[in-house]
Amino acid sequence: MSSRTERRGVEGSRRAIFKLSTFVASVLILSAAVSPPLAAEESVGEKIKKIFSTPTPTPTPHKKKKSATTKKESASPSPTPSRKKKSVSPSPAASPTAKAKKKSSPTPEPSETPSPTPSLSPTATAAPEKGKRGAPNATLSAEAISGFENYPPKVQQLLNSALELTTRNLDYKYGSADPGNGGMDCSGFVYFVLKQNGVEGVPRDSSEQYIWLRRAGKFEPVVSQKDDSFEFDNLKPGDLLFWTGTYAIKRDPPITHAMIYLGREKKTDARVMVGASDGRTYQTVQRFGVSVFDFKMSRADKGELEDGKVHPRFVGYAHIPGLRD
Repeated sequence: MSSRTERRGVEGSRRAIFKLSTFVASVLILSAAVSPPLAAEESVGEKIKKIFSTPTPTPTPHKKKKSATTKKESASPSPTPSRKKKSVSPSPAASPTAKAKKKSSPTPEPSETPSPTPSLSPTATAAPEKGKRGAPNATLSAEAISGFENYPPKVQQLLNSALELTTRNLDYKYGSADPGNGGMDCSGFVYFVLKQNGVEGVPRDSSEQYIWLRRAGKFEPVVSQKDDSFEFDNLKPGDLLFWTGTYAIKRDPPITHAMIYLGREKKTDARVMVGASDGRTYQTVQRFGVSVFDFKMSRADKGELEDGKVHPRFVGYAHIPGLRD
């Protein structure tokens, strides 16, 4: 009786073990189908041996292995985090900022740019025009001339029109008596200003202008080379000034240059004149064109007197007929 009971117990335990192994095998087969990595790691037979070796085979170790496997899988690098990193790095907010920084970076301007840019700015007026020599033309206002307000009305009118021409940046242009040509020569300037102010019978050439005033008895000769000579006692604003020898030319009389006397500048008390010149100076700087100039007596040195060449020499001044009537 006891042997039968033992046999039945053994067979019952075998059946239970067989059923349990069958259940575990089916579970393992399903898990292998669901997670290929586990199947790849261990074979089914090896796992059955492990289960039978344990005193109480339960599905709990399988779950633990799953969690361990999950941990291993989560710990191992996968492409998913890298995709997240790629999606995070190029944010749309960063790119406009970079573009804005590029736009905000200062671009060199063609200033200092200079640019005289250039319009008629102080820089543009300070530099001579293209092809124009020397320093910019000089000008004076009527208020900058001593006693201008006491000049006769016709003299004021004539000098104002002459000073207005110095503001146009006109060049010295030989043979021109019209500011519309961009410049004038010395006698052309005198001719234009006098005609503009109603003076009649004005010749075009400086030599002829000298003859015109000599015949009218308006000429005052100056032989001295001193600025304070008594020969200047009758010099008046609005008078014409004459030189010889400013350039070589065959004419009789050999008058080669003429300008209009302005008076004395308030700031320096120096005599100043206005006209067109090819290199006379104002405040020791050469000017080429229609400008204000210093009126000084040129002094020839010994070398100039002995070289036999023609040199500029001031010969006198003349009053314009009808200007002070």
